[in-house]
Order: sequence, then structure tokens, then C-alpha cells
Amino acid sequence: MNHRNLLEKTPVIPSLICACGLGMAAAANAAPDQVWPQWRGPLQNGTAPNATPPTTWSETNNVRWKTKVPGDGSATPLVWGDRVFVQTAIPTGKKVEPAPAPASEPERVRPAEPGNDQPRKGPEGRPGELGRGPGQRRGGPGGGAKPTETYQFALLCLDRLTGKVLWQQVAREEVPHEGVRQNEGTFASTSGVVDDHHVWAYFGSRGLYCYDFEGKLEWKQDLGRMRVAMSFGEGSSPALYKDTLLVNWDNEDASFILALDKNTGKQLWKVSRDEGTSWSTPLVIEKNGQAQVVVSATRKIRSYDPADGKVIWECGGLTRNVIPCPVTDNDMVYCMSGFQGNALLAIKLGQTGDLTGTDAVAWSLKKSTPYVPSPLLYGGKLYYFANNNAVLSCVEAKTGRVLVDAEKIEGLQGVYASPVGADGRIYLVGRNGVTAVLKESDKMELLATNRLEEKFDASPVAVGKDLFLRGHEYLYCLTSQ
Repeated sequence: MNHRNLLEKTPVIPSLICACGLGMAAAANAAPDQVWPQWRGPLQNGTAPNATPPTTWSETNNVRWKTKVPGDGSATPLVWGDRVFVQTAIPTGKKVEPAPAPASEPERVRPAEPGNDQPRKGPEGRPGELGRGPGQRRGGPGGGAKPTETYQFALLCLDRLTGKVLWQQVAREEVPHEGVRQNEGTFASTSGVVDDHHVWAYFGSRGLYCYDFEGKLEWKQDLGRMRVAMSFGEGSSPALYKDTLLVNWDNEDASFILALDKNTGKQLWKVSRDEGTSWSTPLVIEKNGQAQVVVSATRKIRSYDPADGKVIWECGGLTRNVIPCPVTDNDMVYCMSGFQGNALLAIKLGQTGDLTGTDAVAWSLKKSTPYVPSPLLYGGKLYYFANNNAVLSCVEAKTGRVLVDAEKIEGLQGVYASPVGADGRIYLVGRNGVTAVLKESDKMELLATNRLEEKFDASPVAVGKDLFLRGHEYLYCLTSQ
């Protein structure tokens, strides 16, 4: 099945576009093929079904524009018609003295560094996250001190044709309450959501903000403060279903999933989760008129009813520190993780209750799954990296048959960005500035290797003839025109 007839044979796709509240038909300035409304794209699986981005580029070839983005961030850009939205955290240079911790402050148990195998018990006596071993430190970048510099948490709106900044709004200015490990994350790693009227900028512990397209603040919500495992930073992004925003708040304190009215910010429901830190973004699925929200995590993958937050089904089987988002073809949902082990589960939809160890799991694999990058579901195939390495696997989604078995992508070094599929091609972006372009195929077929003078952690975005790459310093718009 190729990428074109996937649109015809996968009923979830049109329902998802409508169900996610994206207002495609009503959009005044954006055709359906001119949007990238959330971090994994219009279909929530990394595909751009109508995009025709370039195959080759360099610093001097096929670059429409290159705009310096202030501050730091690895949030994926959002695109709606002629506008591009980018979140960032801008250091101000303002310093504050760190408050000394009370002498009687108890040590909090945190997950261990990789390699520590001292377990602690979770609720109901189940094995929980690993305990902190001798000599391990808490908090701060790399386990160091709490930040002392004030940051501006800002949303930028750029003109898609020129890259010019149309407006910039500072959502909040404050000193982050905990640090982020160097080279592992940023204070603006979460992505927002956009529809035909509004953009929702999400900064996790710094809040959720609703703006109109001219930069006017409509509402804001402070959701609290996360305590993230081993200072790896926050990373889960919200999902949108009709008029409901859904936020996964997994951390080391009280985890929950939350539903808010997208128009007012009013809380609709909030359900506690028996989980430690995870970074997976919720996936909205609509099948046979029934919507569900699937969230991957360490103890259980869970499906929630977006109307009230009730659990529809749950399934164990992933590893710790779950980051990759699930993807679906409307028959099954595919969930994976790759820290301290490997797991890929293909779970049949339409089930209820605890599916762990049942025939609801159509197939599973325990090899070469990703730690940070999410998978791409494209042309009936799953593409995914091994851990954070430039080693790609491809399997047939319906059966789990391995087509490409952990093959090295020459030129790429380290991968945090998730793959994108467009126009019969697969785009793989490395942290070293290299993007490999493959043919969508049952075997490894390299079409091009492109290098830019940047480093990339954010996932690529394909809209129309443009490919957007957000680097540590610059946002590139590459074009096939």
C-alpha cells in the first residue's frame, strides 16, 4: 500500500482531521494540505500526505529563508497557512540567588541513573522506578544546581513566505524551578497546537496559553510544577479533540491526565495516573464513532474516554522512561519504548479492560526500538530508530514482519528528531546537522544526504513544497520551488 492509497484505505484519517478540531473546511487562510497543527503532523503519525518537500538542499541551495530564533528550544514548529509558530525559552541575563534548602529537608527518591538496578516498590507492591543509588545527586543540569537565571517563555509567529517575525509574545518570565541536563533537553521542548482561529502555546510547568492569530492572549492556565526524573526536562505535548485539549502530566510527584475546554481553559476533568515521569504525547483515535485517547507509559499503556476520562482499556509491556508517541492505522495502535530494554506492541482496537498478555496484542517485538524519537507510520509500514542512534528498522504494520533490520544510516550521528514521510520519501534528521532522505520502500534506498551548519533535535515539518527544520539557533524553510 503506497502513501496515496493509505489515505483511501485508512478510515481514521478524515475523521481524525475533523475530530481533532482542526476546522479544515472552515479555515479562511489554510487549505488542508497547508497545515502542520501539532508536533506529529495532521495525522498524528509523522506523515504529510500532500506535501512535496525538496529532496536535496544545502546552506546555498533550496533555502527559502533562514531565521535566527532567540533563546533555546526543541519544540517542533506549527504551520497554519501563511503562518509559522515557534516556542522558545529566552535567557534574560537576570540572575537570582538560589534559596538554600532547609537543613531538615528529606531526600526525595528519584529514578536511578542507567545501570543502577536497585528497585523500589510502587503502589500495590508493584516494582516502581528504580531507587537512587549511593553517590547519586538530585536536581539541576546533569544532577547539579537549580537554575538561577530568569527566562522568558515566548511564542513567535513568523511569515511563512519570508521568515520575518510578525509578532512575539512572552507568556511568562521566571526562573525555572528545576534544571535540565545539558544536551538532553531545553526549557521549551514541548510543542503547542494550532487550529484555524487560535494557537495554544504549552510550556509545561510554565503554563498553557491561548492566543489568537494576531498574538492577543485569550486565556492562560497554570497547571502546577512537574518534578522530572533525573532532570531530563519536560517533553509531552498536548493533543486536541474537537473542543477539548488533553494534557499528559506524568512526573515524579502526582501524575494525571487533564482535559480543558479549548475556548476558555476551564477544566473539564482530571484523572490521576499511577505513573512516574514519561514524555509521551497523547494520541487521539476515533473508530466507529467512539473516540479514545491513548497514552503510553512505563506501567501501562492506557486508553481514556475524552468525554470523562474513564479508562477504556490498558496494557502493560513497555520499558521505563517512555518517550515515543503511539501511532495508529485505525485497526491497531502501535506503542514502543527503548530505554533499558526494547518493546513494540501492536494492540487491536475495539477492546476493553486489561489487555496485558491477551490476544488483543496482535504482535510484538523486543529489538532496536527508540528511546527519544517517535515512530513514523507511512505506507502501511512502521519506521523507527534504535535507541537514539542512526540505526533504522522498518516493519510491516499489520503483521510485524521485519523489512529493514536495524541498518545504519551513513552520515547521521545521534537522533532525537522523529522521522517524517512525504511524497514517497522518508526524512531522517540527525543531531549533527545531516538529513538523510530515503525512498519509501521495503528495503533501504538512500536518495540523498544533506548537511546544514546546524544541530537539530526538533522534528521536521513538511507542508506544501516546504520542509521546516528547527535547529539550536536557526529555523530553516527549505523549498522545492
